Amino acid sequence: MQAYYSDHFVLPLPPGHRFPMPKYRLLRDRVQAEVPGLVLAEAVAATDDELLLAHTPHYVQSVVDGLLSAAEQREIGFPWSPAMVERARRSVGATLCAARTALAEGVSAQLAGGTHHAYAHKGSGFCVFNDVAVATRLMQAEAHRRRRPLLRVAVIDLDVHQGNGTASIFADDDSVFTLSLHGARNFPFRKEASDLDLELPDGCTDDLYLDTLDQALHMLWLSHAQALPGLVFYLAGADPHEGDRLGRLKLTHAGLAERDRRVLAACRERGVPVAISMAGGYGHVIADSVAVHLQTLREAQAQWTAWQAARPVEECSG
Repeated sequence: MQAYYSDHFVLPLPPGHRFPMPKYRLLRDRVQAEVPGLVLAEAVAATDDELLLAHTPHYVQSVVDGLLSAAEQREIGFPWSPAMVERARRSVGATLCAARTALAEGVSAQLAGGTHHAYAHKGSGFCVFNDVAVATRLMQAEAHRRRRPLLRVAVIDLDVHQGNGTASIFADDDSVFTLSLHGARNFPFRKEASDLDLELPDGCTDDLYLDTLDQALHMLWLSHAQALPGLVFYLAGADPHEGDRLGRLKLTHAGLAERDRRVLAACRERGVPVAISMAGGYGHVIADSVAVHLQTLREAQAQWTAWQAARPVEECSG
């Protein structure tokens, strides 16, 4: 299975900053050591034209040229720097690569991404550009250029925080179905309306979470009874884990592994390609977040293998 990374593009953050920048390199190190069948490639940078598919020209120019106000930088949570711009471009680029690969092979992933708090006109919550929104628009545009039917997309967002930016960007778009399963009392405190929002109480444990997930997936597939989506973006946040500093839920490693299995197996059984982003993870012990992401990638590889086994064998000619 192919996966994409951008962890060597890092931000110069002040001491004590809450964003777990080392997490991404630690995850790649563990993937290289423990998941030998997963093929890693460096992400390309998203271009301005690609970013403009989901973001306003004024916002893209403000980010690229360093014109964000102090208040805008505070809302994003990062001080502006050329490194911030490059990292944001690479994060989007990794999701673009994963989406293309998923459409070709069934499953692909990137080792960061899930920047779902970014709106069309602004960033927020450690999210500069919305990788899933840009990738959705680009995959739809590429399908159109190939004279293929409209690519319908579903977003399964299981980060502990609601995907407010994604919901806002696709609010009036019937070609994109947004699903968010998140903590009711967690950031963002002003939620946007997804196509399907299911809220969880503080302290939610495995059983309640998985029951709610089953309901969400049932409603997702029911809403697509006439035609399945052509691509799913799965935001597999590690922040519902019981050891997360920001999550407020109490899921175990086993519960999160089962979450991933149910989502990815449901997509494979229906023949729907899935591109996976890691999204959030802010463990008191950073290794806990890395371990959750790693098991997501292990399950993704298992599902990719099942995809390949199910493909018809092409007959040789000659």
